[in-house]
Amino acid sequence: MPLGDPHGGNFIYTNEGLPKGIVAVSIPSRDIDRSIRFYTELLRMTLRSRDDETAVLSVGKDFIILSRNDSVGIDTGLYLSTESPFDLHRRLIDEGVIFVMDPKRTPLGLITSFKDDDGNIIHAIEIG
Repeated sequence: MPLGDPHGGNFIYTNEGLPKGIVAVSIPSRDIDRSIRFYTELLRMTLRSRDDETAVLSVGKDFIILSRNDSVGIDTGLYLSTESPFDLHRRLIDEGVIFVMDPKRTPLGLITSFKDDDGNIIHAIEIG
């Protein structure tokens, strides 16, 4: 009996209830104010809301949640889209951002990876 049908009928699943996309990703931050500056000033994301423990930023229709946490310095697995990883690399190098991978071709496409102020790794991939 399917979990969603307590009466034991023969329900045929199609696309109901399946994920349609990713709404947000959470990134740990020791200092919310410092992180807000990094993401809004350097990456030009928009601050949507904040309190003492969290901040919500948007980039396009997607959201990043900065959460107060002392366990920072992780590979977030976040891949931002950009028209040019080379231009992003040049821009952020000029701002003193530390890169862990210069732009290079991978099976996913052209990617670069850098650290935010907490040492969390963020990736940026070229969109065509």
